[in-house]
Amino acid sequence: MSASAPRAVVTGIGITAPNGLGNDAYWAATRVGKSGIGRITRFDPTRYPAQLAGEVPGFTAAEHLPSRLMAQTDHMTRLALVATDWALADAGVVPNELPAYSMGVVTASSSGGFEFGQGELQKLWSQGSQYVSAYQSFAWFYAVNSGQISIRNGMKGPSGVVVSDQAGGLDALAQARRQIRKGTKLVVSGSVDASICPWGWVAQLAGGRLATGDDPGTAYLPFDAAAAGHVPGEGGAILVVEDETAAAQRGADVYGHLAGYGATFDPAPGADRPPGLRKAIELALSDAGFEPGDIDVVFADAAAVPELDRAEAQALNAVFGPRGVPVTAPKTMTGRLYSGAAPLDVATAFLAMREGLVPATVNVEPDPGHELDLVTGQPRALPVRNALVLARGHGGFNSAVVVSAS
Repeated sequence: MSASAPRAVVTGIGITAPNGLGNDAYWAATRVGKSGIGRITRFDPTRYPAQLAGEVPGFTAAEHLPSRLMAQTDHMTRLALVATDWALADAGVVPNELPAYSMGVVTASSSGGFEFGQGELQKLWSQGSQYVSAYQSFAWFYAVNSGQISIRNGMKGPSGVVVSDQAGGLDALAQARRQIRKGTKLVVSGSVDASICPWGWVAQLAGGRLATGDDPGTAYLPFDAAAAGHVPGEGGAILVVEDETAAAQRGADVYGHLAGYGATFDPAPGADRPPGLRKAIELALSDAGFEPGDIDVVFADAAAVPELDRAEAQALNAVFGPRGVPVTAPKTMTGRLYSGAAPLDVATAFLAMREGLVPATVNVEPDPGHELDLVTGQPRALPVRNALVLARGHGGFNSAVVVSAS
C-alpha cells in the first residue's frame, strides 16, 4: 500500500446472529459462551439426517421494514437490510445527507434467497406459472442483498457481490477496502446468509460436511478429536467501511481498520503442492506490514472436518509456531454462517478489542495433536490490538484478513 492510499476504517457494525439480534445482545451472549444452536424450527427437519442449526431469534421483519419490501425479499435479505440499518446508525451515517456516488455496497453470498425461490417454485408446480411472483426474477439471486441495500439507502457508487462460499465474507471486505483506496468515501460491506429451508438444506447436505448429531452441545466440535462436521447457521454482520479522513471529518467513532488481506486457492486434489491457507496468512500479514508476533488472536475458520482442522492447525503452527498465538472459534455458538461467518468474526474481533476479552470456543476439548492454544471454557482477558480472521470456502478458497485497533 502506498503512503498516500487512504486507510479503510470500520465505523459501524450491524449484527444478526443466532445467539443475539443486534450488537449488544450478540456480544452479551458471546462473551459468556451462550449458544444459539438448536433443533430447526423454520421447517420440520424430521426426515433429514441433520436437524440442528443456528437460527436468528426473535426476528420479525415487519417490525423493522416497510410492507412494500416484504413481498419482494427473502428472509436473508430482510436480515441484511436490518443489519445495514443498524450498522449505519452505529456509524452515525444518514445516507441521504451524503453524495450518492460517494457510497457503495459490496456484500458476499453463498446461496442467495433460497427460501423465497422455494416458495415460488412450489407455486409453479402446484398452481401454475401465473401464480409465480415477478420478484422471483431477483429475490433468489446472489447479488440481491447488495442491490436492495443500495436502493434502500440511495448508494450509487461502486457496488457488487462476491461468491466464494465461506471465504466470500472476507473477500467482500477486501473489495470494500479496494474501493476506498480508489476514492469511494463509504462502502457498506460484509454478508448475511440464510438458507434454512428444505431447498437450502438439501443443498447443504449434498456437501457432505454437516454434523448429524442431535445434541446442540456436541454436534459442532472443531479441533476436537470428536469433530464430525459443522452445524449451519443463518445471519452475519454488515460493516460500514469508510475513508479514514472522511470519517475523521465527520467526527466518527472508529472501531479500527482493515490492515491486511490475502487470498489463495488450494491446488487440485492429488497435486503435489500444499494447501494455500498458510500462504494466505502470510500475504495478509505482509500486506498489513506485520510480523506473526504482532497478532494477538486468531479467529479460526474451524471447519470441524478432521482433515480440514488438521490443515488449518498446520498452517497456524507453520506461521506462529506450536501454541504460538491464542486461537478462538466463537462460531461454535452460532454454527457456520457461510459467507456471513467471517464478517461476524471481524465484528467480534473489534468488539473483543474494545473490551480486552477473547470469547471462548464452546464445548470443545482440544485435540492436543493440533498443538493450538485454543481459547476454551471461559473467555480470556487479553489486550487485543491486532487480530487475524480466517475463512475457507468449499472447493479451495482461502482468505485471511488482519484487523487492527490502531
